[in-house]
Amino acid sequence: MALTERDDISIVQIIVYVPTLFLALWLAIRHGFGRNAGWYYLIVFSLARIVGASLQLATISDPTNISLHVGAVTVQTIGLSPLIMVQIALIGRALGSIRKATTSFVTEKRLRPVQVIALVGLILGIVGGTQSGQDYSKTGKYTISDLSKWGMGLTIAAYVLLVLTTIIVATQQAHIEPGEKRLLLAVSISLPFILVRLIYSVESVFGNNPSFSQLTGDVNIQLGMAVIMEMIVVFIVEGIGMTLKKLPKDKAPPANSHRQQAGYQQSWQHGDSDHEMGGYNGYK
Repeated sequence: MALTERDDISIVQIIVYVPTLFLALWLAIRHGFGRNAGWYYLIVFSLARIVGASLQLATISDPTNISLHVGAVTVQTIGLSPLIMVQIALIGRALGSIRKATTSFVTEKRLRPVQVIALVGLILGIVGGTQSGQDYSKTGKYTISDLSKWGMGLTIAAYVLLVLTTIIVATQQAHIEPGEKRLLLAVSISLPFILVRLIYSVESVFGNNPSFSQLTGDVNIQLGMAVIMEMIVVFIVEGIGMTLKKLPKDKAPPANSHRQQAGYQQSWQHGDSDHEMGGYNGYK
């Protein structure tokens, strides 16, 4: 059986995302799963793309298997949230660098709700896609479930909050350490490509244009607005990740290091309390 355009795209995705998966694993091992959860989400994203492409290629030998078609579509539609969560993690590390020199309205703790919003959106998208698949197998008509719409709404909210956070961090970029400023650069460059990907998903979920149908839409639109956009973001993030220095493990400040703390206070020219200085050393 001849390959379709969707099959060709799936082959390219496997070729691209198998190496990026191993690179994401290397980055996670190098920088730490706990400290930089963003690399974990990059692993999840790469796996999702490989699984989705594999399911699509499996339809070549079994074209009437509805489960394969629906599974491929469902997995392909859940990639947006992990990409947003990767950006949130990068911004979080940039904030850690800023807090070594000054205070910031946005903190890593305040970023956690944004990440939770994106995560819940991801979960709702998976459950909603599963429901749509079950309905399709019964009725022969693919419709977007309400859970998928709620999930997309949360994803939109997470993206907007990410943009606002990036703008706030950009106003304090002078306080970011030289080697860490590329984090803000990576997020800033990635945001427009994620926006294009988001617009595609919004039209697929809320619109009535058959060209954006998740199951039978225009392959060229999917390629230009989704597949290529995702690849560019992954290349940007992993490219920057390879140049980042490995942060040392957190170390508690010595109990009698008053002279050292005074030196830090003079260096940053503000009167931090002992608690704040402890927070500073916690990010060393």
